[in-house]
Amino acid sequence: MTTETTLVPSPGVRTGAASGAFGPLGLFTVLLGAALPLVDFFIVNVALPTIAADLSASESVLELVVAGYGLAYAVLLVLGGRLGDLFGRRRLFLAGMAAFGVTSLACGLAPDAWSLVAARIVQGASAAAMVPQVLATIQAATEGPRRARAMSLYGATAGLSMVAGQILGGILVAADLAGSGWRSVFLVNVPVVVVGLLLAVRTVPETRSQRPEPVDGPGTVLLAAALLTLLAPLTGGRSAGWPLWTWLSLAAFPLVAAAFYAVERRADRLGRTPLVPPSLFALTTLRRGLVLMLPLSIGFSGFMFVVAVALQRGAGLGPVPAGLALAPMAVAFFLASLAGPRLVARFGTRVVTAGALLQGVGLLLIAGAVRADWPDVGLVALLPGAAVAGAGQALQLPVVMRIVMSEVPAARAGVGSGVMVTTQQTALALGVATLGTLFLSLVPGTGMRDALLTTLAVQLGGVALQALLSLLLPRRVG
Repeated sequence: MTTETTLVPSPGVRTGAASGAFGPLGLFTVLLGAALPLVDFFIVNVALPTIAADLSASESVLELVVAGYGLAYAVLLVLGGRLGDLFGRRRLFLAGMAAFGVTSLACGLAPDAWSLVAARIVQGASAAAMVPQVLATIQAATEGPRRARAMSLYGATAGLSMVAGQILGGILVAADLAGSGWRSVFLVNVPVVVVGLLLAVRTVPETRSQRPEPVDGPGTVLLAAALLTLLAPLTGGRSAGWPLWTWLSLAAFPLVAAAFYAVERRADRLGRTPLVPPSLFALTTLRRGLVLMLPLSIGFSGFMFVVAVALQRGAGLGPVPAGLALAPMAVAFFLASLAGPRLVARFGTRVVTAGALLQGVGLLLIAGAVRADWPDVGLVALLPGAAVAGAGQALQLPVVMRIVMSEVPAARAGVGSGVMVTTQQTALALGVATLGTLFLSLVPGTGMRDALLTTLAVQLGGVALQALLSLLLPRRVG
């Protein structure tokens, strides 16, 4: 069932067509909202050792600091998108951003490890209310070339946020501002959120469906259960020693996922509006784009985690040098993402194939530097490979995101963005769980250098898969 979307002017925004009510400052504001949760997903990586020492937290509790946030975020994203469609995307964006600021403050002031875990879980839920509204607002309030540019900027923001988070985390922990130590990685969000809220009130238009449908209760519960049965054992299994519950949970995942699909398909057939309409996957661009996003995001997050651990524990670098070693990747990503829209307009989606090949070359250069210079690797040794890999990623991620949303109707923009970001977030968690677990399990037997080289070789296989999958994309992007 397709419904219409209305654009409701917010205070301070001039009334007009969708193409005129959402200006550059509004786009900056929603992109700021998209960046915050991704930065927070990675910023905590380099702060974990300090958190462990300060709060006397065990490794399993530290896993929950990371996994609790990621699980709540992934599980509730589609629901957040649906609620934005129903009750207004600007309203959900403002509420989610405000809650993100409050929970960031709670994280920064946490008196003990379990308080930090609880605050991180609620912080992830806040992010799930805010982030789907970003793409949904872009989809509903822009059209034509303006939408293409906005989607490209969204993809560039997502990629830069993941790299910048790790760099910023190292700088903040080392700076120890006013003796805050690790707490600054969370407290830094508070002033950013205040600025974001002030801007959003004035510059983000309200959009919503004209004929809202009730929330799909059974679908929401089953989707949450499916993601939990998959992600909970993968993110917490290694530190817990892979007890029986982790295997039972993984065995239950396909059964729960099948039940979710059956319930959603029946609701779609009866003319109701399911949480994730199976008819949405009839869109070739969305279906093939999501499949490609899986290895792309798994490789991205796995690489960031493994390199952070290897440079600090193996090469003996501090948080700041370890973070700055990835700076060439961020710079190259930014520059290549600026050229992305023009390249796509000229060469179509073969830009994604070229990006995968470029990323593969970058990984080979990184592997060569590790093999030749270990453990004396740092910014200079990794610069060529990191820059080439970053440019390759920039030619893939923004374009794939644009492809996924290119045919989604404006009325279902919240659902479409929720599905896409859920896929990305799930893949980010899987990257840390799979490549991270592989790396850490190899270290005791092979040593840090060879474990890193093996993990990079596995990621190269994933990049080869990305290149093959990119050939199935439609040649032109709408």
